Amino acid sequence: MLAEILQQINKEKVWKGVCYFLVILGTLMIQNLLMPHLTILKVRPLIIPAAAVAVGMFEGGTYGAIFGLFLGFFADMSFAENTVLFLVIMGILGFAAGFAADFYLNRTFIPYMAAAFAGLLFTAVIQMIRPFIVGSGAGRVILTGLLQTVWALPFAALYFPVIRAISRHFDGPSERKDRDHI
Repeated sequence: MLAEILQQINKEKVWKGVCYFLVILGTLMIQNLLMPHLTILKVRPLIIPAAAVAVGMFEGGTYGAIFGLFLGFFADMSFAENTVLFLVIMGILGFAAGFAADFYLNRTFIPYMAAAFAGLLFTAVIQMIRPFIVGSGAGRVILTGLLQTVWALPFAALYFPVIRAISRHFDGPSERKDRDHI
C-alpha cells in the first residue's frame, strides 16, 4: 500500500518545491544577514519582492501567488514590525507578475526588470502608508522609498537567471506554461 502511495507522488514537483523553498531560505538569509550591512544614506535594499516577481513570471500567477504567500509569511516572521504586510504584498506580486507574464510580458530580462521595479516600488509605497499616517516628513519618506527601490534593483537582477534555470530544468523552455499540454 505504501508503495502505491509513493508511486502517486510526482517526484519532479517535490524537487521543484524543494528548490523554491531553498530560494525562500536563501532570500531571507541574504535579506537578514547581508542587507543590513549594505546601506546608502541609511537606506537598506529590500530584495524580497524581486523573488516573488521572478517566480510569478516563470511559474505563472497561481504558483507565483503561492510562492509569494510562503515567502511573505516567513518574511513577516523575520521582521519584528510586520504582522501580515509581506504575506499579502508578496502574494499579490507573485500573482500579478504571473498574470502579466502569461498575457502581456515575455519572459526575458528587460520585462523582468521592469516588473521587478514595479514590484519593489509597489512594496515601498505600501510601506510608506504608515509613516505618512504617523506624520513623518513626506519628502523624507518618499526619498527613502525611492532609494530602497533603486538600491534593490541590482540585487533583483540576480534572481532572473536563478529562477529561470529552476523553471527550465523542471518544466522546459516553454514561453507559455498554460499552453504546454495543448
